[in-house]
Amino acid sequence: MFGIFRSLRNLARLGRILLSLARHDALFPLDRTAGAAPFLRITRLVRRRGPGAASRPGERLAAALTEMGPSFIKLGQILSTRADLLGDEITEDLALLQDRLPPFSGRQARALIEAEFEEPLGNLFQSFEETAIAAASIAQVHFAVTTDGREVAVKVLRPGIARAFARDIDLFLWLARLTERTQPSLRRLKPVQVVETLAQSVELEMDFRFEAAAASELAENFAGDSGFRVPRIDWQRTGRTVLTTERIAGIRVDDREALLAAGHSIDNLLSNAAGAFFKQVFRDGFFHADLHPGNIFVDRDGALAVVDFGIMGRLDRETRYYLADMLLGFLSGDYRRVAEVHFDAGYVPRRRSIDAFTQAARSIGEPILGRPLHEISVARLLAQLFHVTEQFEMETQPQLLLLQKTMVLVEGVGRRLDPGANIWTLARPLVEEWMRENRGPEAQLRQRIDILLEAVDEVPRLLRGLDKIVTDWASEGVVLHAESLATNAAQRAKLLPFMVIPLWIAAAALVAIAVMLLTGR
Repeated sequence: MFGIFRSLRNLARLGRILLSLARHDALFPLDRTAGAAPFLRITRLVRRRGPGAASRPGERLAAALTEMGPSFIKLGQILSTRADLLGDEITEDLALLQDRLPPFSGRQARALIEAEFEEPLGNLFQSFEETAIAAASIAQVHFAVTTDGREVAVKVLRPGIARAFARDIDLFLWLARLTERTQPSLRRLKPVQVVETLAQSVELEMDFRFEAAAASELAENFAGDSGFRVPRIDWQRTGRTVLTTERIAGIRVDDREALLAAGHSIDNLLSNAAGAFFKQVFRDGFFHADLHPGNIFVDRDGALAVVDFGIMGRLDRETRYYLADMLLGFLSGDYRRVAEVHFDAGYVPRRRSIDAFTQAARSIGEPILGRPLHEISVARLLAQLFHVTEQFEMETQPQLLLLQKTMVLVEGVGRRLDPGANIWTLARPLVEEWMRENRGPEAQLRQRIDILLEAVDEVPRLLRGLDKIVTDWASEGVVLHAESLATNAAQRAKLLPFMVIPLWIAAAALVAIAVMLLTGR
């Protein structure tokens, strides 16, 4: 009975969603859906195409999602990372979706804070501004002053938002599963996977303790860096539904006129942004993944200050190696290297042809190779690569899709400040230096030595394992005759030289490194 009720409820909501999409002429994803043509002809009678209507499909879809509310805005932001599914133009438009909603009342915010900490607001803050300075789909922010006189920003979870998201995600999952069952041609879009990604993202975003931990980690990574600031967390006034941080004063990074009027150098800001982005991605493997202009400010000293740490990305060391090798392979025209990187990383199955993949990489790289670096969009290059690799059974790499979305945002910020600039142009020397330190001959030798030393460390464990086997046998009443023990000892003696060999290899390698360092080679 519940299943029937759920289906009827979701069908009614689906009808309202389709009408909203139709009003914005944003039903184009259904164009290739079997049996949808008659329905599309009817719904397009209600489309809204006045003089001010958006013209591009992605703009129309973004407008429809914004109208439908917070859950749909988040869904659009997730889809903005899937250029491999929707194409470059649509995902670029979706990447511009901003969480801007009417604020809830300051009285509600006060009540929510008191409920979170189970004490009067006056025990936490000596003053609290009831007018929100920013309101998004999940939360809104108020300025306040703590009882010990510190200026802070207080982020409060929107009331009822958890229940609203749960209802909408239930609808999305129901619709995604229905689509996969009834529309085989759309299974390649992986609708269930997209919705599950959205659900996981929202679950983390709605617990502000996780966001506080992310901000703390990012701040720790940039400790002592005067060019990049992360607001301090007030842990005493932070909980599941409330996040309190140091108040950031500065100019939005995309306000070029205000930045110039304040005496800031655009070139210095771009260089600083490139360095900060490089350090997050390559040095730390932990990056802010929602770097739209509303989350980046420039303080009076010219440092970049970032806020809103609900969406963060991680890259392990092997993925960073892959990314650096791949980007430098493209920009140097070494397409064979690009292909080898994908095969070595296991992203493309070995049964596929490396020669064919090299040719596919060339089809992406050649159109950009002769162009000036400032005209090259690395985010677009990644999007094209993901699209091509779909043909080679390359599995989706969620961490790279999130990085590609972040690159779109960062490149957009850079070009607003200076249309002729490119973040990659500025970051390339840093990436190349990092490559020499982490992927050069000495680095590879150090990595091999680490592997050997790990193998050496395993030798005592293996010997203890053999002793344990003998002890267990003895405890179970298994009798080993003298001849058996002698045979076992002889076998161990034969293995001993092989166990010692790694020690000699490691020692020789260490000597070689020492010689290289002393001679400066």
